[in-house]
Amino acid sequence: MSTLRAALFDMDRTLVRKETASLYVRYQRTIGEARRRDLLRVLWWVGQYTLGVVDASEVAALAAKQLAGTPELVLAARCDDWFRRFVEPHVCDLGRRAVERHRARGEHLAIVTGASPYAARPLARRLGIPHVVASELEVDQEGRFTGRFEDPLCYGAGKIVRARRLAEKLGFVLEDSTFYSDSYTDLPLLEHVREAVVVNPDLRLAREARRRGWRVETW
Repeated sequence: MSTLRAALFDMDRTLVRKETASLYVRYQRTIGEARRRDLLRVLWWVGQYTLGVVDASEVAALAAKQLAGTPELVLAARCDDWFRRFVEPHVCDLGRRAVERHRARGEHLAIVTGASPYAARPLARRLGIPHVVASELEVDQEGRFTGRFEDPLCYGAGKIVRARRLAEKLGFVLEDSTFYSDSYTDLPLLEHVREAVVVNPDLRLAREARRRGWRVETW
């Protein structure tokens, strides 16, 4: 019989010390797919995200449109190379330890991130996390991206929807789970679980954590 508990982990600035969107654009610059202005645009979006004022749907639509027609296998291969070269050095040791503690308890493990699954799966494989809950890109019958994300995005309340689908599939109770995150935008899911753990929080989430008495950790 499967356990009714799960440990859910955000990716950017939680399991990984950096936010991965700018790391990916830096990678794209090294392979000739992006220019300096692309990096500056992503840094602007990341700043808005940190402040909680970004229009996530608009940013996602722009990102997905750029991938229209790209084979899914191409993006998966690029993300594997990108992770090895740009992301792995920033994986948090204390995050690894937290994953292992929950594994030792026999809990389900999942990354729950607003990024795409192609960005999150290399990290999941490295940490031995079996499940990834992410913002899913539409793929056509020929295995190419359509240029759209599937609804809902794994962002804000959308994280609850997508995490609940995993809970129903695996048989754990989302309300009895633990969720680790750095971002105020994850407040809906943090409020929803039994144990909210705030890691490297932004200023608004740090204030909220103090008000609610949530555990705060620095990884």
